[in-house]
Amino acid sequence: MIYTCTMNPAIDMYVEVDELKANTVNRTNDEDYQANGKGINVSIMLKKFGIDSTALGFIAGFTGKYIKDSLSEINIQSDFVYCDGTTRINVFLNAESEYKIVNQGPYINLPEQEEILSKIKAIPSGSTLIVSGSLPRGVPESIIIDISRICQENDVKFVLDTSANSLLDTLKHEPYLLKPNEEELADLYNEADSLSEQKIIKYGKDLLNKGAQQVIVSRGDEGSIYFSEEHLLKTTAPQGTVVNTACSGDAMLSAFMAKRSQNETIENALSYASAVGASTAFSRGLSDLKDIATLQKEIKVYQIKEEIK
Repeated sequence: MIYTCTMNPAIDMYVEVDELKANTVNRTNDEDYQANGKGINVSIMLKKFGIDSTALGFIAGFTGKYIKDSLSEINIQSDFVYCDGTTRINVFLNAESEYKIVNQGPYINLPEQEEILSKIKAIPSGSTLIVSGSLPRGVPESIIIDISRICQENDVKFVLDTSANSLLDTLKHEPYLLKPNEEELADLYNEADSLSEQKIIKYGKDLLNKGAQQVIVSRGDEGSIYFSEEHLLKTTAPQGTVVNTACSGDAMLSAFMAKRSQNETIENALSYASAVGASTAFSRGLSDLKDIATLQKEIKVYQIKEEIK
């Protein structure tokens, strides 16, 4: 069984205008509302692949109810912790450029944090837990370390996709998979500038050497690099018109996990995941998967000829 955990979920509102002008009424050409949050996106995509999951996390207010109801409508089981306040609404505006307005969300008190940890402790041995996204107000980064320890103790595969610096402190608990993007990897290693491919390889290897079982570094239109003890692979990305990049990493992660659960090779899983991530970036929301076969034809997966030390 797969579980996802979204600490700070959201409703994402997508709007489109011809041009964004100050001090005037900007009327939209298109709009859409979606239950969102990185782990929730993973659950939604897994359902599209025919894989069931249970969504965990914190929800609050009428917007939290909208998220729970939206998941229920597509037969995704949830086991959220209810909090005071209102689950956030984020705005993604496409005009002459892409604009992202991301709100804070509710404050999470200690009893609610303890409740989510109790739910995670109850996850059956042999399951997979995917923790994705940012932390809400009130929740310390140490909760990520607690979750990684619980997963190791209970034989649960721990997958982490977060910008929290505590990612490095989970390595002693041997996470099953880490998926930082290029910018997050640079932040982890205190690099102010964009990373060269050589530095990505250096830091990816370091994560492996310190305990991670697998690492995928997503690089937007430059593809991704995959690390494990057996593989060092580079994946290209297909070309297209970017509409909304907000969910592409989540789509990529869910596709990779789905294909690996179906015993696909690493190479095939990476190729498929890259296509799903790109398809999502070319859409206003999560991919409908209709263009995956076409996009996948553009993707190449290379073995990087360098020994992993």
